[in-house]
Amino acid sequence: MEKPAIKTWSECAARLVAVAAGREPADLVIRGGRVVNVHSREVLDGWQVAIADGRFAYVGPDASHCIGDTTEVIEADGQHLIPGLCDAHMHIESGMLTPAEFARAVIPHGTTTMFTDPHEIANVMGLEGVKLMHDEALMQPVNIFTQMPSCAPSAPGLETTGYEITPEDVAEAMEWPGIIGLGEMMNFPGVVNGDAKMLAEIAATQVAGKTVGGHYASPDLGPAFHAYAAGGPADDHEGTCEADAIARVRQGMRSMMRLGSAWYDIETQITAVTEKGLDPRNFILCTDDCHSGTLVNDGHMNRVVRHAISCGCDPLIALQMATINTATHFGLERELGSITPGRRADVILTDDLTTLPINRVIARGVTVAEGGEVTVECPHLDWPEYARKTVHLGKTLGAADFEITAPEGANSIRAKVIGVVENQAPTKALVRDLGIADGLVQMDETQDVCQIALVERHRATGDVVNGLVSGFGYQGRMAIASTVAHDSHHMIVVGTSREDMALAANRLGEVGGGITVFKDGEELALVELPVAGLMSDAPAKEVAAKADAMVEAMAACGCTLNNAYMQHSLLALVVIPELRISDLGLVDVTRFELTNLIEEH
Repeated sequence: MEKPAIKTWSECAARLVAVAAGREPADLVIRGGRVVNVHSREVLDGWQVAIADGRFAYVGPDASHCIGDTTEVIEADGQHLIPGLCDAHMHIESGMLTPAEFARAVIPHGTTTMFTDPHEIANVMGLEGVKLMHDEALMQPVNIFTQMPSCAPSAPGLETTGYEITPEDVAEAMEWPGIIGLGEMMNFPGVVNGDAKMLAEIAATQVAGKTVGGHYASPDLGPAFHAYAAGGPADDHEGTCEADAIARVRQGMRSMMRLGSAWYDIETQITAVTEKGLDPRNFILCTDDCHSGTLVNDGHMNRVVRHAISCGCDPLIALQMATINTATHFGLERELGSITPGRRADVILTDDLTTLPINRVIARGVTVAEGGEVTVECPHLDWPEYARKTVHLGKTLGAADFEITAPEGANSIRAKVIGVVENQAPTKALVRDLGIADGLVQMDETQDVCQIALVERHRATGDVVNGLVSGFGYQGRMAIASTVAHDSHHMIVVGTSREDMALAANRLGEVGGGITVFKDGEELALVELPVAGLMSDAPAKEVAAKADAMVEAMAACGCTLNNAYMQHSLLALVVIPELRISDLGLVDVTRFELTNLIEEH
């Protein structure tokens, strides 16, 4: 079956009116169900739905007048009809999949609309990479809107990206058909300090009448937060507690609460609605980052909605947060997000509003999944060769590249250590006393301190920045390397053995990017990500199987953290406190400045 096309409302308005009036037959009628109306927050038992040209024409108690000889009729048999689910903020690259394969993975879970920020590929390939993502997104049988990335680099002066995004790039992209707004404004210190470049990007988006995405990754809710809100971001997904959610909506921002593979920020924030009683219209659900294993094994936005309900949210309110609230936020309330006339006919049939089994998914009036299986094609872009050759190490790395030299004459040192926090994006700035042997700083398994390295991979400089990390629980001789290293996407290598760290890094240089785990000199797992070193265009189930093997390999090395790979991939994200690593050195994100690894005695 070919992908369903979607006409604009103006192109099919006359037919929608004629079908609703009974003068013309509908393409599809669904009857015998219970329509969930997210505008009025009620369940309308026995209501029927008529669809024409991929849009809802009639939604009411009896659609028999819309049925003709050519009309397909679906008997819902008492199932609930809910709007297709919307993911308000996400990065397709985090799924390790191209847009086509990501769509194929999430369609059976009821996701029919995604608002994506491809700033991962923007850091590697610049505006050309964004265009490739945008173009493949528009080819899909569901709605994938693209936010133009705002921050590459995310923190100028603290990291070096493969490409930089400029205000001119933003202004150009605002003219593209699938661009819905500006991606998350991660350089919040730039906005707070009135940086001309950041404000110019926001202005270009505002002039185009589109939505500015926010990212305020700081617990400071004082004047700095108020300055950021004045700078124009319309939403924020970096809240981690109830006070964060309340502060954002009080400033006229939407609070986006996320459940990704490793981010569990809904339970601690949704009490703003369930206990404090704030207006739920200004709260939105999203995933942010979900890797392929989560998508295949656990779900996507259906997983998020179920989780919100389990946290005490009324099911109808949770559905609003994943449908109409999202559509309204992006100025698309008349286009999608509800089962009402004129909107895109995106609808899910489910037996239960709490457990949310996804029995059938209809997008743009066509069944796109049934019984957990996709029933339409998800077309692929012909990704160019230059998008598949983006890992440039410049040399073969050896164990010596991962050595940390101790100060001359020292018997021990006190060092700054990145502390991983389970299920959250922020890290802790730890300090640990470490021993020295042969003039080199030693790792310490008893303190759970191993090494981390940032290997430059865009310009073949051969540079390696070394640091220390704690929290993974690794034991024995091992290393894990990844070219997914938000947001500059150099290569992150974490390990207890410098020799294994070199083996892992060289392996990714050989295969053109991905993730690999080594133990005792042998490779335990490999996930090849040849597209920009970030994605695979293989089927999601194949990538998920390799990702599952990677997680098992990490566990075999002693790691017990939930979805530890997500924490691993974010250790270079120099806009989230407290301590990170970049190609320029160790970064103190509480001060937004480079800092020394070894403290002076």
